[in-house]
Amino acid sequence: MEDRQIVILDFGSQTTQLIARRIREMGVRTEIFAFNTPVTEIRKHHPFGVILSGSPFFPWQTGAPKPDPQVFTINVPILGLCYGLYLLTENLGGKVWELQNKEYGMANLKIGKSEKLFAGLPREFTVWMSHGGEARNLEDKGIKILASTENTKIAAFHHPDKKFWALQFHPEVMHTEHGKSILSNFVFQICDASKNWKIENWIQDKIAQIKETIGDKKAICAISGGVDSTTSAILVGKAIGRNLTSIFVKTGLMRLYESDEVTTALKKLGLKLRVVEAQERFLTKLAGVTDPEEKRKIIGREYIAIFEEEANKIKNVEFLVQGTIYSDRIESQRAQSLGTASKIKTHHNVGGLPADMKLKLVEPLSEIFKDEVRYVARKLGLSEEIAGRHPFPGPGLAIQIIGEVTEEKLDILKRSDAIVVDEIRKAGLYDKIGEIFANFVGVKTAGVKGDARAYQWLIAIRSVDPSDLMTCDWSRIPYDVLAKISRRITNEVHEVNRVVYDITQKPPGTIRWE
Repeated sequence: MEDRQIVILDFGSQTTQLIARRIREMGVRTEIFAFNTPVTEIRKHHPFGVILSGSPFFPWQTGAPKPDPQVFTINVPILGLCYGLYLLTENLGGKVWELQNKEYGMANLKIGKSEKLFAGLPREFTVWMSHGGEARNLEDKGIKILASTENTKIAAFHHPDKKFWALQFHPEVMHTEHGKSILSNFVFQICDASKNWKIENWIQDKIAQIKETIGDKKAICAISGGVDSTTSAILVGKAIGRNLTSIFVKTGLMRLYESDEVTTALKKLGLKLRVVEAQERFLTKLAGVTDPEEKRKIIGREYIAIFEEEANKIKNVEFLVQGTIYSDRIESQRAQSLGTASKIKTHHNVGGLPADMKLKLVEPLSEIFKDEVRYVARKLGLSEEIAGRHPFPGPGLAIQIIGEVTEEKLDILKRSDAIVVDEIRKAGLYDKIGEIFANFVGVKTAGVKGDARAYQWLIAIRSVDPSDLMTCDWSRIPYDVLAKISRRITNEVHEVNRVVYDITQKPPGTIRWE
C-alpha cells in the first residue's frame, strides 16, 4: 500500500523532526502527528510502526503530554525514545524515577541481548543521552533488557508480546554511533517497512499544494538570497507564475557588499524582484535595544510592516511566502502545534511575527531541514552559489552583535566577518564546513599595538560542521588558517585587538550567540 508510513507521535522533543528525517533518508514515508492524535486517525495511515518521541517533561509532571491510551494496543511495533520509554514503562506497570545524577551527553552503551534492534552492531558504542529519569520495576513485567550504561541499568528493552521496543538514548542525533542503523533495524527488520518515498515526489506534491492554497491570488516572497528563501520563491513561482513578486529588503544588517551581490544573483534567476532601501529604518527601531529576543521581534515586525506596504502597492496580494525551515520552527516553539517543545529562541520570521498581520503565511520548507533544502534547490536547478551558500539568519548581523546595534559596531563586524569568510574560501574550506561567522562581543580587552597599550574590541569566531542544525559540533579549522584570520582582523580592523574561537557544541550552546 503506497501511503503506508512510520507514524511519529511528537511529545515536544527538540529532535522529533530528526527522527522523521532519518527515516525519510531510508526512502520510507513518515509523518509527525500531535502526541494526542486518536488511534482511529493513526490507523487511517496504515502505519508500519509507531515511534514515541522524547519530551522536556517527566510523565508525572503537570501538563505532561499523554497519548491516546489505545495507542498501546495498536498491534504494530512501537519504539519509545527517552520520554517514549517512560510511557511504555508506565503502560507495563513499571515506575519512572527521577535521578539525582542526571545523564546528559555521551555515554558508553553495552549491548546485553542484541536481537533485531541491535542486529549487526558492536557490543559497545557511544550514544547521546539527555534524560533525568530511569525506568524501574520492569524485570517481572515480561521485558528483556537489551542494553545498559554505567548510570542506566535499563537503557534499552523489548517486550515481545506487546511489540514494544524502547531506548533511553536518542538514535536520531548525529552524536549517537550507529543511530541510523538502529532506526533502520526498527523500520525494516522489525516493522518490515517498504521504500515508498522520494524527495522528488515531495517537490511535486509541494508545488501542487501551493497551487491549491494560493490559487489565482497574488503573493509576495520575503527573499534574502539565501538558499531557504530563494528555494521557496522558485517553488511558489512554479505554482503561481507571475502572480509572485519577490521582495528584497536592504536592512543594513547584511554582510559586507552582500546586498549588491544578492540583488545581482536574484535578477539572474528571472524573478520578479523589488528592492526596498530600509537601512535607516531598521537602525532607528533597534536604537537602544539590547535584549536579543526584543531585537528579533522588532526586526520581524519591521519586515512585516514593509511587506504589507509593498503588498498594498502591488494590490490584491493575500499571501506572504517565507523560507522558514523546520529548525526555525522548533527553536521558536511553533512545534507547540504538534507537541510541547521548549522555546530556545524566537526566529524573527516565526515567533517574531505580529499577531495582527494581515497577510496569510505560506512556508513551503517548514517541514524539512537545511541539507534537504539544499537538495531541493539543486533539483530545481539553482546554482551552487545559492544552493551551497552558508546559512545567514533573517535578523542578520543584529544577532551577531551582543547588546545594542549601532552603525559603528556594524561596520567593525562587517569588516571582520568579511576577512573570516575570505580566508576560509582561500583555504578551500567554505564547502567543507556548515557555516562560519564573526561575533561582535561588546567587550574591550587590553592589548599592545605599536609598543603602546591598546584597549580595543574583542571579536569571536564561530564555525560549525555540516549537520541537521539541531545538533552540531564546532569545526576543527586548521590553526594556521585561524592564525591568518586573527592577524588580518587585528591588523586591518583597527578597532579590534583580540580574536577568540568558540569551541562549544550544540547543545549546550546554540549556533549563534543570541
